[in-house]
Amino acid sequence: MLTLKTVLKRNNVIKLLLKQRLSTSTRPQLKSKYFIYGSLFTTGLISYGVCEHINQSNVLHQSHDSTWVTWLGEQYEEVIKQNSVARFGRAAVAIVAVFVDYKYSLYGLDGEDQGYWQAKSDCHLRSAIRFRDLCSSNGGVFMKIGQHIGSLEFLFPREYTDTLKCFQYDAPASSMKDVRTVIETDTNMKMGDLFNQFDETPIGAASLAQVHRAVLKDGSIVAVKVQHKLVKKHAFADAIVIEFFVNIAGKLFREFQFQWLVDSIKTNVPLELNFINEGKNCEKMRDVLKEFKYLKVPKIYWKRCTERVLFMEYCEGGIVDDIEYIKKHNLNVNDISTKLGRLYSEMIFVNGLIHCDPHPGNILIRKSATDNQCEVILLDHGLYQPMKDHVRVSYCKLWQSVIGADVEGIKEHSRELGVGDYYGLFACIVAARSWDAIQGGIDKTAQTKKEIQEIQENAVQLVSVITEVLERLPREMIMVFKTNDLLRGLDARLKTKSTSASFITMSKCCLRAVYNDELSKCTTRYGKVKLYYGYQLNSMRLLMYQFTLTSCGTYLMRCISFATSGFSYLTTGLSRITANY
Repeated sequence: MLTLKTVLKRNNVIKLLLKQRLSTSTRPQLKSKYFIYGSLFTTGLISYGVCEHINQSNVLHQSHDSTWVTWLGEQYEEVIKQNSVARFGRAAVAIVAVFVDYKYSLYGLDGEDQGYWQAKSDCHLRSAIRFRDLCSSNGGVFMKIGQHIGSLEFLFPREYTDTLKCFQYDAPASSMKDVRTVIETDTNMKMGDLFNQFDETPIGAASLAQVHRAVLKDGSIVAVKVQHKLVKKHAFADAIVIEFFVNIAGKLFREFQFQWLVDSIKTNVPLELNFINEGKNCEKMRDVLKEFKYLKVPKIYWKRCTERVLFMEYCEGGIVDDIEYIKKHNLNVNDISTKLGRLYSEMIFVNGLIHCDPHPGNILIRKSATDNQCEVILLDHGLYQPMKDHVRVSYCKLWQSVIGADVEGIKEHSRELGVGDYYGLFACIVAARSWDAIQGGIDKTAQTKKEIQEIQENAVQLVSVITEVLERLPREMIMVFKTNDLLRGLDARLKTKSTSASFITMSKCCLRAVYNDELSKCTTRYGKVKLYYGYQLNSMRLLMYQFTLTSCGTYLMRCISFATSGFSYLTTGLSRITANY
């Protein structure tokens, strides 16, 4: 029989194996590696079973010895439940259940039959729920993965993204006991010496931390971001466990190739767990985007900040897609969409900075006290990924080609980004439009329900090709796609007007980025003058096109069209009269 001591002792051995797995230079041979994984898998299942049995005993025997049960419950929460082996065991159970479900439910069904697709949809939903429960139980990096998947609507089935979207808005919160421990340990001060008031109910909880409203001793109202107590302890081991299961899933399901997702998590999570880094990013973005007067970035109170506790200015507002809040405060949804589009286009196309965790829960809106217009508050600056200049410029030129329906330009710039002959699929992922719509000009035709359905069906059928495209791309492009999905999702939920305004915003930023890049490489005065007037001419074209989208411009274009038609009719009539004579 396994005792608690035995489980913990084995766990120390497992941790050493996991640490050994970190070093790519000392990576064991294939057989040795899978021997370790097999041992870890078996031990994980045993530990998971023991832990769940103890938890059941905790519930069933509570009436017999409340003192013993209380102690055991604390041990379960503090030691066993958060034990690395038990966490691995939960993941193993979930993966095995998903594998068996897919293989059993789809066995013998014809892939062309409607029943097959319905059965597969049901499997997707059951598996997504299992994965959601796994992420909630293990928390930390697992929840981060769930949040990430919930935002990749262009890649994962709707059942997964809809189920895992819950992690974008809310997540299980840590107890006040854990919050107090982290704050007092990191700041070396008692809560009573730090705050006049501290609201125990968090105003928001996420995968790595939660936020509380508080009042400092000097009367400043702050938002205190507190890292979950054990998340840093388990983050690295969890990332390796996730990589292991992604590799296993890739062998069981050939279309499941998501090493790029694991690479992203392993690179980014250590940076996100350092709140000093987040504070510096916050101040950097306030400076980079200072020209946007409608943007609010919280001030940082540096005196007591640590790697796990961050003191920020408290900003009130509603979540960006909260329809009730928008109606109550009489905010314009089109204004919100346009301002967000300008912000993110400036970040990506001009400055080459990508917010790595863009989701609605990190964006607040409110009515400005100065001009009564919409003000945007950007939260959570834990991680920004810089784009290499050649990637940024190629992406800008690609967007210009997409907007201009320039197929040859799409081919050229897609290949510059590494996707080769998959340029058509890549352009569809970038624009979230069908290839027919792109060839015809996405600024000329509105997206229809039929086109959306076609895109969703193709995404399911081409998932293996899409993952291959993503493997070929520079890693920062994955974050760009997340931002694109955020903006499109907000437009859908806010039901903004279907116009080409967003394309104009992107075009302006792309035009300026390409101009600045070419200007920096130009060495002659003639070349610089030519670039300048070319840039001004293209800007004028965009301005004229933007004018045609306004009500006044639409009316003027109709008048011009009517006058042109009348002149053409008159000319034709005169020609016929002249011909008769």
